[in-house]
Amino acid sequence: MTFRLHEQLHADTYTVKDLPLCRVLLMNDRRFPWTILVPRRDGLRDFHEVAKADKATFHAEIDHVSEALKRLTGAHKLNVAALGNMVPQLHVHVVARFDGDAAWPKPVWGQGVAEPYDPPAAGELIESLRKELHG
Repeated sequence: MTFRLHEQLHADTYTVKDLPLCRVLLMNDRRFPWTILVPRRDGLRDFHEVAKADKATFHAEIDHVSEALKRLTGAHKLNVAALGNMVPQLHVHVVARFDGDAAWPKPVWGQGVAEPYDPPAAGELIESLRKELHG
């Protein structure tokens, strides 16, 4: 079976790169540097459904992206979460947070209206993320 990204994730994000297990996406909301990891395995909705053989890679990739986003942004705090209430495909949010950001100290979900990146800014951040995630 071929991996298919949920249409809502496709509509709301830019693709950064594929790691060995997960596709890394950039949420199209410039208020928060925000990545999303999606395991490229069909039919996954919750953490416990990730195959034992994939679990170590899944957690390592979440750590890798978290560390890269923190280095790149200098975030004060990283929020890492897998909700899946609106999008049934398993995906993990890694959100760089800053004291005084648009939602601080509340969660980013449901806070205000997303502010899309202009394409050049999105491209620059995507390239920076790719470099941070290399290796």
